[in-house]
Formats: sequence, structure tokens, C-alpha cells
Amino acid sequence: MTNLPIVHMTLYKHGVGFFRRRGLFDGEGLKLSFRREEMDDMLKSLTVIDHAEGQVQGIDYDTPQSQAERLAGCSVILDDQRSLRDLLIALRGRQVKLFIKDDEPIEGLLLGLDEADENPLENSSLSILQQRTTSVLVLMINRLVGVELQDETAASDLRFFLQTALGQETHRSITIRLSAGEHDLEVSYIAPAPTWRVSYRLVTYQQADDESPQALLQGWGIFDNRLEEDLNNISLSLTAGMPISFVYDLYTPHTPERPVVEDEDRTAAAPIMFESAVELEESFGAMTMASAPPPSPKLHRAAASAPRHMAASMEKSVETATTGKAMGELFQYNVSAPVTVGRGQSALVPIVGSKLGFKKDLIYNGRKMPTHPVATIRFKNLTGLTLERGPVTVMEQGEYVGEAVLPFSANESETVISYAVELGVHINEALKTESHLNSIEVKGRFLHQNYYDIQHTVYQVDNRTGTDKLVLLEHNRLNNYTIFNTPDPAEKTLETVRYEINATAGKIVSFTVQERHLRASRQEIRNLSYKGLQRYLKDNFLDETTFDALKSLLDLWAKISQLEQEIATQEKRRKKIYQMQEQAQKNMAVLSHDGEEGRLRSRYVKQLTESEEELSQIDQTVLQMQQEIKTITHQLEQMITTFG
Repeated sequence: MTNLPIVHMTLYKHGVGFFRRRGLFDGEGLKLSFRREEMDDMLKSLTVIDHAEGQVQGIDYDTPQSQAERLAGCSVILDDQRSLRDLLIALRGRQVKLFIKDDEPIEGLLLGLDEADENPLENSSLSILQQRTTSVLVLMINRLVGVELQDETAASDLRFFLQTALGQETHRSITIRLSAGEHDLEVSYIAPAPTWRVSYRLVTYQQADDESPQALLQGWGIFDNRLEEDLNNISLSLTAGMPISFVYDLYTPHTPERPVVEDEDRTAAAPIMFESAVELEESFGAMTMASAPPPSPKLHRAAASAPRHMAASMEKSVETATTGKAMGELFQYNVSAPVTVGRGQSALVPIVGSKLGFKKDLIYNGRKMPTHPVATIRFKNLTGLTLERGPVTVMEQGEYVGEAVLPFSANESETVISYAVELGVHINEALKTESHLNSIEVKGRFLHQNYYDIQHTVYQVDNRTGTDKLVLLEHNRLNNYTIFNTPDPAEKTLETVRYEINATAGKIVSFTVQERHLRASRQEIRNLSYKGLQRYLKDNFLDETTFDALKSLLDLWAKISQLEQEIATQEKRRKKIYQMQEQAQKNMAVLSHDGEEGRLRSRYVKQLTESEEELSQIDQTVLQMQQEIKTITHQLEQMITTFG
């Protein structure tokens, strides 16, 4: 890329690297080459410092055009296989000087090339109008040994073509213009880079019966050299965290379309009002942690010797020459020893090596692993480093026992990793729901009822092994539900609670978690039933006085309902009478006043008279019942006001 080597490289987790080059340089222009896809990041971040007395006078870079676009308008364009032929064709009409084999050079205007179909290097001919004559000289091309371009435009186009052809389509050049003399240059920039990764080894051991179990945590940073040069004795940093990064197109020229602005009426708009800012405070209650489960059983002295030796050998064999540095929201591993990685190669460097105390648990969570609990190791991160997320291989008593993923862990935080499934313990999880009335309250026309929606989660732990097991049941708490009538948990997390269960060998142990949520509903008093009131009284949700008052209300509403039904009956009778009168009047219209028709007519008249008397009686009855309803309604309103 350049004779200015990379001296430091910082890799991040989001696909970006920070590179620093430094070296001595003598000249007025330093050329760097970047991939096309790196140009935006380079233009965004390139920084040049001259630690000597020189000055950085400017930076030039290739325009973002393809080779064909850059050569558009160039009078000299040569093919890769027939460069001389293309040059002679392009020089037609230009002043040239031809050097002839075994003869004097010829100067003049080049007429062109007559290319033969067969053996063109031998049979093609070249013609030139000799300088200061009217003679055209024709010579065979195999006699031509050289061409001097005496036309400056043609010579300039040829030089531009050759410089452009020298560049690569996938790369772009940057030239740092400097003052004359010697320079001690430092150039830094960011560019896309493969993310670095980390893998861990966790070796557990216990040297003596009275010693707490220990573990050696060893971490290796993995990175790749995808640059087009070797990295020799550079300093390396690996950064954990999530800095904000993005691609901003600075390389591609952009001419935005400008809006067309017309004259406008200048009238003042209404004032724009903003509310003043206020500080919001939230109170977070402290989450009390119950005492941790007792430590795992001690390992036997003889069985512990092998893993202790393995952990000690690993610790001695690998020297972790890495220091940690907190950087606000980020954390950086600085590899102290120089790093050398060839082009296109990858490497592992030790970044973590620390002894830690640990504790083993069996944790069950049916959402994460149904039926069986998972063997876990938990430890407090006392490495002084932030541990980046990565796979961890767990070894116990010198043997491989499983794998896990170590989560992103800040210094002094607790970390839990699960590495194996305990198939000897079976857990069944059953769910039962019910609803219980908690309280009632009478307000106005409504009866307000408060119900508890209750969920019972029953865990049955079946220990089919030959030894007792301590299992932590991790229960996922329901939103808006409260745990009740359940023993206090041993531990709490943001979303779960953990209960200790002593699972006796060969036995089934049951444990129930009860949760409830208070739900309110209301019902119009007039829609209550006498049977429902009796149940509320029996269950002591109502006292005798309130019961009697509510029963009186129901009696009055029942009376109103009865009166309304009787009014409806009278209205039906009234409608029937109207229909009978209408029919009688139609019949009378066709009857005469004499003879048999006259006597029939008289009967219709009598019938109409009697129906009118009946209608009058119906009106009186309906009016009386409506008045009674009005009286009862007034009585109801007065009684309802006593309930607030």
C-alpha cells in the first residue's frame, strides 16, 4: 500500500478498525491506496500529523469514476494487446518524429496506418507527410523502431491514459501533499474491518477439602488480517462495547436539486408555544436478594489433583500480556506484546487470565429448557476487565464437560453460564387458573365487584438419580401479578424469581407458586338476582342492612316491571278495540237504515258505544299505573342516593 507501515490497530465489534501508520518520509507527496468501499470512512476520519518540521499542504484523491468514465474525452486510448497499432491510429494528423531502422529519422504529419489482414507486424504500412514538403513517404511498419510525439496535446493524453491505466478499478489513490524535506508522518483513519471475537476456557479445580472451589478463566481474542500487507510488530487493541458508527457518502459527488422559491405574502403567523421542560423522577425500589444457596459438595482430594495441575499448567504456559482500560461506555484490551500477522492470516492473542471463585447450581426454567434443569456455574467477574460475549469451553477434573456462552459482563458483575443438562432430574410444570370475588361496594345504581384472577403454577420435581439434588426453580413472573401464599424466593432477577427445592433421591417433590391480579367490574343493581344477593349475604360480602336495602330496591324494580307489563297488556287491548271499531265502521257504511240491515246497524252502534266506554276505562287504568310508576321511581331515586 505504501512505505508508511501500520504501527497500531484497534478493532471494534461493529465492523470497523482504527489504523495508525507512522514512519520517516522524504518528499513532497505521499501516496496511499484504499479500496473503493473504504473511501467514505477514510474521508470521514483521515488525520495526518507531521512530527518533524514539515507541513501538510493538502490532500488529493481520485475522482469517484470508473476507468472508462475518467478516459472519456481522451484522444489516446490503447488496447491491452495492440498498443502500438492504437497509438499510431490515434496520432493521425499529429506532428511526429519516426525513427527508422538503418536510416535517418523522419519528421512530419502522420497520415495513418494501413493495416494488413495477414501478418500485420510485417505487411502493414505507415504513411507520413514529410515536414516542409509535399511528399508523402510510405514505409513498412517492420522498419519502425520508435515514435517521438511532437504534439503536446497528444503527449499529455498519452501520459494521462497510462496513469489512469496504472490505477485499479477496485482501488482509489490518495496523495498527501507535503512541504519539501524530511517528514516524520503519522496517518490515522478508520476503515471497515472484520469484527474481533473472543473465546474462553474455564477450568475448575479444588486443591484441598477445606478450600473453596476455584476456576481459571482464560480468554483469547481472535482477529483477522484482511489488509493487503503484513502486520509486523504492531501494537493491538481490542475494544468491547457498542460505539455508534455509520457510513456517510462523502466520496460520491452530489449536486442536490434546489427548490424553486416564489414570492409570498409576508404575514405574521400565530405564535408558536412550547411548554417549559420539567424534570421527571422515578423511584426504583431496591430488590432484596435472599441468601445464596449453599456451596456445592467438596471435591475429593485425589480427584482434584489432575484439574489443579491442568489449571496451573495452563496459567504457566500462557502469559496474558494484556492491560484493560475503561473508556466510558467502552472497554479496551491493550495487548502489550508486539503482534505479527501475515496478510490473509488470522491470529489468537491471550487477553484474559484470572483465577476466580465459583459456585455450581442446577437451575430449571421451562421456557428455556423444558423437562430438565441445567447445570450452571456462576462467578463474580473480579478480573478487573469487562468480559466480551463469547463461547466458553468448560473443563472439570481435567475433562471436557460442556460448552456455554459467556455474556457481556462488566467488572464486578455476577455471571451465570449453563454448560450441561441434568437428565437425571425430571420436572413437570402444570398451570391452573381461577377467579375469586374479593370485595363488593355499592355506589349509586351500580354494584362494584373486585375479583382476583389467580394462577397456580405447580412444579413436580422427580429426582431419579442416587443422590439428593438442590434445584433452583426459576419462575417467570407475570406482568401485573403479585406472588402470594408462596415461600420467599432465594433469588430475584429483573423478570424471574428463584426458589430452592431440595429434591430427595428417588422422590417426587411438589412446589406451587401462586400469583394473583386484582380485576374490577361493575353491574347495575337492577340486573342483580335475589339468588345472587343471598350468596353475597352468605359469604359475608353484604351485611343485613345493606342486603335488606338492596332487596327493597329489587322489589321496587320488580313492581315497576310488573306495572309496565300490565300497561303493555292494556295497550294491546286498546289496539284490538281500535281494530274492531274500524271494522264496525266499515260494515255500517254499506248498511241501510231500514229492515234487517237497520237492525244490524243498530247492533254495531251499540257495540261502538260499549267499546268507547272500555277505551275510557283503559285510559284511566293506564294513567293510574303510570302515576304509580312515577311514585315508585321517585322512591327508588331517594333510596339510591343513600348509597352515594
